Amino acid sequence: MTTDLSTLTTAADRWDGMAKEFHKQETAYGKNVHGITLGPSWTGFSGDAAQKRLGITLKEFQKAQVEAKAIASLLRDAHTQFVDLRKKLESARDDAIAAGMKVSDQGLVSYDTGKLSPGDRQALAHDPDYQDSVRKSVASWQASIDQHVKDVGDADKDVEFALQTVVVDTDVTDGTLNGFNGKAQGDLSTYKAEEPPEDKAHTKTDGWQWHGKGTVTGPSAGASASGPKYGKEGSAKVFADLEHLTGKGTLSNGDLELSTVGDLEVGARASASGAMTDKGISGSVETSAGARALVEGRAEYGYLGGAYVRGTGFDGAEAQAGAGAGLDGLNAKAKAFAGAKAGVAGGGEVAGIGAGATAEGWAGAGAEAGVTFGKGDDGKFHIGAKVGVALGLGGAVGAEFTVDPHKVSAAASDAADAVGGAVDAVGDAASSLKDDFTSLL
Repeated sequence: MTTDLSTLTTAADRWDGMAKEFHKQETAYGKNVHGITLGPSWTGFSGDAAQKRLGITLKEFQKAQVEAKAIASLLRDAHTQFVDLRKKLESARDDAIAAGMKVSDQGLVSYDTGKLSPGDRQALAHDPDYQDSVRKSVASWQASIDQHVKDVGDADKDVEFALQTVVVDTDVTDGTLNGFNGKAQGDLSTYKAEEPPEDKAHTKTDGWQWHGKGTVTGPSAGASASGPKYGKEGSAKVFADLEHLTGKGTLSNGDLELSTVGDLEVGARASASGAMTDKGISGSVETSAGARALVEGRAEYGYLGGAYVRGTGFDGAEAQAGAGAGLDGLNAKAKAFAGAKAGVAGGGEVAGIGAGATAEGWAGAGAEAGVTFGKGDDGKFHIGAKVGVALGLGGAVGAEFTVDPHKVSAAASDAADAVGGAVDAVGDAASSLKDDFTSLL
């Protein structure tokens, strides 16, 4: 909870810098050392031998860049994943406290009797049903906290395994037995900690693999407040959930991953937050009551691209207003609605550049408008807008464009490697042809 995760992105920047330095050395070596073997003054067996041996070293400089960039990408993926998992753990802890629990620094959940009224204290001491409900509630929140902690631990193992495996030279035909890994991948999903350490192929298990889980919580209610902290930053919320069901599953085969998620929530909540820090200023207020549902399916193939389709539904009343501006961009949103609405959204991504659209049908009264421009918590750059209005019947439409700089970089790197490989092949062919003509003369 207290780890400075920014050190991961700092390290990633240093690894990108290392790749640039390897590129400088590749250029110098290719010109001043390996380049000597390509001229007309060195022919025969010694020239052939030198060209092959020095060519191996030249390719090692190229593979070193691939490996360094992959490590940088893995570190950024790890940062994004750990930030998200820690936020979920913090949210679960805050929700447990809002529901009347105490959570120790070691993650131990207990019932907070300090907030009980005299009547509740009496019931806790003498009412078996009340005692049983308390035990079940504590056990439920403890299981939630434990699962979030386990998720962080599992992610940590995956990152450790990835960093150990990405440096293994898997090509036994490249002239080196323990060189740089020219096939290094910068996507954490490529590596699975469940594989035995002696398996140096560092690829996913062949065949289709399925993973899934679901949770059911409620009824529950509570309130929480925090701040000011980290400059001038604070938030408050109150909630009452009748039922909250979530489920998700993933079917994968190599780089191909198919996933689905479903979420159903019935209850009411209100929240307010504001911040004025070195990253910018922001503020929002939100309230809603009713039933909300979501189902989504995705198909992705590594960093090359993917597509998604999502369906949503809402029946109740909601209102929201918020805005923010900072170094990473700006956003603003306002909406108020009472009634029922259903929507569908879809989009796709190719090599880190994505586009999506959404459409909703409304039966009720309300209006909505929002705009986003800048970098989001997922590390992507978002440009989007949404507008809607209804008085009886109506709807909303929206669109968004995203750019994932790390996926764009990975795709560009592979493209450059492909071009470089083609150039090397042409150069080798030309050199071989030159030697053939020389031997004939």
